[in-house]
Amino acid sequence: MKKIIATASLTLATILATPAYAADMAADDPAEIALQKLKADKKYIVSQNMQLTDAEAAGFWPVYDDYQNSILKLNERTVGMIKEYADIWNSKSMTDEKALKLTNEYLAIENDELALKKALLPKLQKVLPGEKAARYMQIENKLRALVKIQLADKIPLVGDEQKK
Repeated sequence: MKKIIATASLTLATILATPAYAADMAADDPAEIALQKLKADKKYIVSQNMQLTDAEAAGFWPVYDDYQNSILKLNERTVGMIKEYADIWNSKSMTDEKALKLTNEYLAIENDELALKKALLPKLQKVLPGEKAARYMQIENKLRALVKIQLADKIPLVGDEQKK
């Protein structure tokens, strides 16, 4: 599982950091193809680790798909924030105002992600036993944590652009 999670998270980090991802994507766009592959890979990871019965699967997958669509919107906001930071970084034009604006957007995204997680748990509890609901939350959290670690590793600290 660790190898599959690492591969999937690397793919997502690459997609999130790719400017083409933030742009409108055509069906034959490599970034769109990669995104679709990532969705399939993630769904495979979840399916292999959830050990759902047929009845549980019937209730779980619609909840999963709805949550993934919501997370995708947060990912798009994150891409926009990263792109804005990259533009500021490359132009060496960081100011206190810009830094605080980006920080507030980051906190808003984190807050919205937490709200999505809080809303997800009752939905999971309606279709899964408690242990499996918790298991899915753990899997989702691990995958997102890996992506966030990889993004954090690639994004330079504010102020370092002046040293570049």
